[in-house]
Amino acid sequence: MLHAAGILIVVAIIAAIEVPGLRKKKQKKELLMFSILLLIGAALSLTQSLVDQLPTPLAWIEAIFKPIHDVLFAPFK
Repeated sequence: MLHAAGILIVVAIIAAIEVPGLRKKKQKKELLMFSILLLIGAALSLTQSLVDQLPTPLAWIEAIFKPIHDVLFAPFK
């Protein structure tokens, strides 16, 4: 839990530094993209710190294509 608190503190500090400048310059699109990317990064970091083992995208791809591979290459074994 301490890791999650640290991540949230770092995210808050980053937002406190960057957001006022973007608002002052009236950069709405940049502020929106910054917020989205910061939230995605925070969510991924929190998930990684709270969950022991995250599945990789390769595991999902393998689960989809392994049965197809087995069917296609079974005659060659």
